[in-house]
Amino acid sequence: MNYSERQQRFQEALGRSADLAFLPVSADLQYLTGVPRDFPNFGATIHPGAWLEGLWMAPQGAPLLALPRMTAEFGGLADSTGVELRILGDHDDPATLVREIAARFGVPPRPRIALGDRARAETASRLHAIFPGAAFISATDLLRPLRAIKSEAEIAIMRRAGAITEAAFADVLPKLRHGITELEIMAEVDYQLRRHGALGPSFTTALYNTGPNHELIFGKHEQTWHRPLKPPVAILFDFGAIHEGYCYDYGRTVYFGQPDEEMRRVHELVMASQAEGIAALRAGQATAARADAAARQVIVEGGYGPNFRHRLGHGIGLDVHEPPFLTAGDETVLAEGMLFTVEPSILVPWGPAARVEDVVVVRSGGGEPLTTGYPSLIVID
Repeated sequence: MNYSERQQRFQEALGRSADLAFLPVSADLQYLTGVPRDFPNFGATIHPGAWLEGLWMAPQGAPLLALPRMTAEFGGLADSTGVELRILGDHDDPATLVREIAARFGVPPRPRIALGDRARAETASRLHAIFPGAAFISATDLLRPLRAIKSEAEIAIMRRAGAITEAAFADVLPKLRHGITELEIMAEVDYQLRRHGALGPSFTTALYNTGPNHELIFGKHEQTWHRPLKPPVAILFDFGAIHEGYCYDYGRTVYFGQPDEEMRRVHELVMASQAEGIAALRAGQATAARADAAARQVIVEGGYGPNFRHRLGHGIGLDVHEPPFLTAGDETVLAEGMLFTVEPSILVPWGPAARVEDVVVVRSGGGEPLTTGYPSLIVID
């Protein structure tokens, strides 16, 4: 990746809007420097001076990465290359280091500061104390136009992430059996992702299951994870691999038992809807809203419109969800190199259900899916 070119383009945008930028350890920082992220903890682990942990940039000059000692050492970032590194000792004053950084960049007394959207509230309040007259804007908003268009090198990484994801799914399928629990399936998915080369899952692996004896429940993991899955039940997979910092997102439908005619029709409608959505991803010729409408119309005409309850898809890359979104009202004109999930579904509580999801590249003649395996309903009878 050409990080110096990315930094230069960001600095050009920054020069029109702000005097200083701060980007915490995040996808924004990784996009600009290649500095990797680790898995977040459920509970916060706080190091002294963590509020200044991240990249500091001005419209001119080389960027500077400031890290508390514990982050630098235990986070494996002490040997970061391509960026100047400043380590804050456990007993050092973070405000003093920030003042030194500001002086180095020639920041005025009442600066315009661009903060990455993942910055802590503590960072904003501490900066306000150091610069009482500061005005704050979003650094992420400045970066989004750059991140939205993926280079062919980024697309190649995402293609590999898709291959890892689909290979993991292939090795999960033989493990499926009637009576297996959701937790057992999730654990197998996550294991297979890592076995095939992923850093891990790009988000919490999810299953959406429904059938005559299976209530469709969202979010209540302790209630659902230990449920045995017995036929008849539709099992809707939603997961993806992390590869070189990029996130994949993938979905397929498995049915335990012998699917009836309605179940097969629901799955066929979902696949036909996805095909229309993919075809609609034409660079310069369509909007995000139009792609959503094209796919949705298939399901509406099939009689299941209310059961397609969400947007068609979302941008994806270093984050799982990135703007723009394939949804009604988003009039973003699609551009070559944008990446979207195309993920229609039909969810009928206590009844048939199906979903499919692939990452798709916007091209001039329509979308190019990065994964294409398992287009048929998978039946475990």
